[in-house]
Amino acid sequence: MIIRISIFLIVLFSSVCAVFAQERSVAITIDDLPVVSTRKDLANRRKITKKLMNHIAKAKVPVIGFVNENKLYSNGERDQEQIDLLRRWTTAGLELGNHTYSHISLHSKGLEEYEADLIKGETITAELLAEKGKKLRFFRHPYLMTGLTPDVKTGLAKFLDGRGYTVAPITFDNADYIFSAAYDKAFDSGDRKLMKKVAAAYVPYMEAKLDYWERQSLKLFGREVAQTMLIHANFINSDYLDDLIGMLRRRGYKFVDLEAALKDEAYSTPETYLGRAGISWLHRWALTRGSEFVLPDEPHVPEFVMKASGFDSE
Repeated sequence: MIIRISIFLIVLFSSVCAVFAQERSVAITIDDLPVVSTRKDLANRRKITKKLMNHIAKAKVPVIGFVNENKLYSNGERDQEQIDLLRRWTTAGLELGNHTYSHISLHSKGLEEYEADLIKGETITAELLAEKGKKLRFFRHPYLMTGLTPDVKTGLAKFLDGRGYTVAPITFDNADYIFSAAYDKAFDSGDRKLMKKVAAAYVPYMEAKLDYWERQSLKLFGREVAQTMLIHANFINSDYLDDLIGMLRRRGYKFVDLEAALKDEAYSTPETYLGRAGISWLHRWALTRGSEFVLPDEPHVPEFVMKASGFDSE
């Protein structure tokens, strides 16, 4: 009996050690370039872009940004000042991907209209990448919507493949956009106390979310997959991306580009999700296997942040 218990403890200890010895990796992906903010003035957009670039350069991490090209036009004409904001990303050696022209909803538009919007969103991004000898390779679904029917889901996948795109999935899903809305509104109303309170809750929330996705990964695969993190080119991240990166480093993460992250064999796992919600690929893989594989107790945005943001629910 004692021998059996000892063997069990040795096996358990070895498994735990294997998990902790595993090298954690994450790819940072940033949506809604050049900037998403309640304040549309150029000075603010320049400031947000500059601060994001400074955080990324200081940390020396690979990042890919996903572009909505409708932000690069004014009155139907190319807006060179907005284009120059986007060019800062390629000048810094960062990759860009397509996020459609107008951040279109696949659930509210037909596939043909969606595909046309997607093509319209390639033009300037491809030009900026070409200046650096690169090609447009990655696509990120707006709202993480991939189709409500098998025909739409399969049709879009074939369309993307035909245009040479690799889909950019995400595992580390979160509600940074809700924190940013609260942060923006507190700034706009001159409530610096609320800004500090929202900011103080932001990185701890993100860490709790990451811990959840790590555990969801273990439940599904028996190991932690290479994480793909989605955040946005917004005000709060322009102030706190450095803190987010610090949190990831403290948890033992190395930073890889999206191409390297997608080499993890987990990303070849089938997913047949057809629901309305834009959700993590970890949940898509779990739901494909059965709802019992979805880990409970996913952290939520604090109630005071929800209230300050104006969103009814996460």
